[in-house]
Amino acid sequence: MRALTILGATGSVGSSTLDLVARHRDRFRVEAVTANGQAAELARIARAEGARFAAVADPAAYGALKEALAGSGIEAAAGPEAVAAAAARACDMVVAAVSGAAGVAPVLAAIGQGTTVALANKESLVAAGDLVMAAARRNGARLLPVDSEHNAVFQALAGSRMEDVETVWLTASGGPFRTWTAEAIARAEPADALKHPNFAMGAKITVDSAGLMNKGLELIEAHHLFAIEPSRLKVLVHPQQIIHGMVGYRDGSVIAQLGTPDMRTPIASCLGFPERIDGPAQRLDLARLASLSFEEPDLVRFPALRLAIEAMAAGGRAPCVLNAANEVAVEAFLAGRLRFGDIARVVENVLASHGSGPAAATLDDLRFIDHVARDRARTSCI
Repeated sequence: MRALTILGATGSVGSSTLDLVARHRDRFRVEAVTANGQAAELARIARAEGARFAAVADPAAYGALKEALAGSGIEAAAGPEAVAAAAARACDMVVAAVSGAAGVAPVLAAIGQGTTVALANKESLVAAGDLVMAAARRNGARLLPVDSEHNAVFQALAGSRMEDVETVWLTASGGPFRTWTAEAIARAEPADALKHPNFAMGAKITVDSAGLMNKGLELIEAHHLFAIEPSRLKVLVHPQQIIHGMVGYRDGSVIAQLGTPDMRTPIASCLGFPERIDGPAQRLDLARLASLSFEEPDLVRFPALRLAIEAMAAGGRAPCVLNAANEVAVEAFLAGRLRFGDIARVVENVLASHGSGPAAATLDDLRFIDHVARDRARTSCI
């Protein structure tokens, strides 16, 4: 019986994790759950799972959460510190599915306890990759990748030496704008950007996917997660999203992980590791597949990917600044204050003014770099 803490329990990854827990009651129990501010839904989940602790990141939602949990014996808490406290509770695995840079502190809290982290919060490694990986080594914590692409690479690397790897490919669907002209992409509305062809995800990650920024963030995550040089990391556009990641080896072999697009597959891989557990995803029928196609990404029509590649190569604080500026710009786009084509412009402007310098050595350093980048991004959005 493994005890799980689920950070971001009300989101898409959290919901998929809970679906797997419900299918394997003999293997998993839930210790703690968190959400941003969805107090009623979080309380429902906590009661249903018999959790011992529930926390909302938004302090304003504390009253609603406490009232909804009254008489249950489940401890309620609120604020970013409470989410970090949930991550630090004794358990076997923390599923880190908080969105954005807000997930860094809870991930570090879990790592500080030496807990295994099933990582769905890519921003932890984008904004603070050096800091997080050093903490994991220091505390003997294992990071298991939940993102389908990184989980695919993790599986394709099994039993191999990194010195034998030539290339690691992360695949991308190409998003809703794969065949659009640059001019049409620049004028896209939020409703257009939120039409992901294969996955139902949160608004921010869906917009990132539309502009291929998400794939750029995933490259940076892979750089830290697998300790692999940027020059060996590549992106391939693969509209069918059947192959999620591939590893090319020095002998000419290429090992790929395939599966139908369903986040419960990589989550199940993490929950059961090093064993396998039954997963509910539709089984892949290769005979019925018409084709598997691949394209090189277009860095002119999708400049966000170019910016992420450049930030990864630059290192230092550049990835943290990239992430912070992008979060602000995407928020402005979703609020109707910015055109889609201006998201990359804002990020590029902030990188030019604030992207040089060493990476954060502490969490306080990280917060300062992130804060300054967000301020400059907000100014650039006006």
